[in-house]
Order: sequence, then structure tokens, then C-alpha cells
Amino acid sequence: MIIIIISLIGLIILFSLATILFFQPRWFLKSVIKIAPGVIYFFETNDPIVAITIDDSPHPKTTPKILEVLAKYKVYATFFIIGERVLGNETIINYILENGHEIGNHLMKDEKSIELDINEFEVQLLKANSTLITLLNQYNTTIKEPQFHRINWFRPGGGWYNSKMIEVAKKHGYKSVLGSIFPYDTHISSSQFASYQILLNLRPGAIIILHDSGKDSISGEWGEQTIQTLETILPEIKRRGYRTVTLSEMLELER
Repeated sequence: MIIIIISLIGLIILFSLATILFFQPRWFLKSVIKIAPGVIYFFETNDPIVAITIDDSPHPKTTPKILEVLAKYKVYATFFIIGERVLGNETIINYILENGHEIGNHLMKDEKSIELDINEFEVQLLKANSTLITLLNQYNTTIKEPQFHRINWFRPGGGWYNSKMIEVAKKHGYKSVLGSIFPYDTHISSSQFASYQILLNLRPGAIIILHDSGKDSISGEWGEQTIQTLETILPEIKRRGYRTVTLSEMLELER
């Protein structure tokens, strides 16, 4: 009897955990924010707006295709750039900016930020910042919004962070952001699953996380999946009356 009760408790715990992981409810995210403050997971608004963010850009093959899909549906996104991938892909990033999208700091390498020594973390943050600012300064076309002349947003690699990291990012003028809808696109190779999970959890003020590139920065499997996912979700998001904006635009609208 005791074994049965323990088994039932275990099943309830597993079911509860699976539910939280799939639905990523805001009450849970609010609890996380209370425990580990300083990171934005979603915006408090009743307006039908959502932000799409693309991590691990740029990629020479997949990023242009992602931009084509975004242009097709006339929506804007925030691309989190890995600093070491800028060289040789400057034209792609210029195209991101020319089309009204925003870029954010995703450090120099695709690695878990929390595993870095705090001094090394700051070095990586500032090196990536310098790389992106240099690119912006060389960009002579008129940018759509004034706030795009600087880099506003930082997203920790791997999604894990500590208070010291957030303090360092804030010291250098960054707002740290994760998201409220993560369809596990780096773990589950299914555009169908990602699309279903995103649309099921869509709420005003949501921040959606998708990925460009791939596991080894050369392959583009994550980016290819994101292209398919965007083709599915963007028309449905529009049909539901939502508008897709950059993080900075959503921040302005929230005020």
C-alpha cells in the first residue's frame, strides 16, 4: 500500500512538472522572478502584442530565409547575435536592421553564460557589445527607431543566470530578458510541436524564443525548423488579432 501511495505521489509530481514545462504558466514565471529578479520573462499588458526573438544568429543560410518569412508577414523580431558569428555576416545583420528588426547581445560564443567566471562573463559581454556597436556605427542607412542605435537587450546563453551576471549587464546599460514561451526547439526536432506549443500558450505580452543556426554553428537545422514554425504561427497570430513587435517597441508600448 505504501509503495502504491509513493508511486501515485511520484506520478502527480511528474505530471505537475510536465504541465509547468509545457504550459510555462505566468504564475510560475512570476515565482521565478521573485526568487531571481532582474530578468524580463514577459510584459504586463492587455494589448494584443507579442514579441518574437531569434537566438544564435546570424547564419549565412538560415537567417536570410527567416528574414524573408518575417517580411512576408510584415512582422518585426529581435535577433540575439553571437559576437564571433558577425565576421563575414555583416551584410546579413545590416539587412536585419534595414528591415526594422532589432539586435541584442548573446555574448561572443554559443555557450552557457552561467558557467563563465563573472570576470570572463563581463569580458565576453563587453567584447560582444563592442562588436555590435562597431557594426551599428558603420551602418549608414536610417534605422527605423532611435533606440536601435544602441544595444538594449542581453540574453544569457543557455537560459541560466545568476544575480552577479544580471548586475553586470545592468551596469553596462542592458536589460536582461528570457521569455514566456519556449517550445524546446533546441531539444525537440519538430516544427509541428513548436507551433502547437506556441499557439496554445499565446498571451498578450508574450515573449517567444526561437533559434537560428544549429548545434555546431555550421549546420542550420534549428534555423530551418524556425522557418517552418514561423510559416505556421505568424498567419495564425495575425488571425487572432495580435501584432508582433520587437522587445524595445513592446517596452515602449507597456509604459
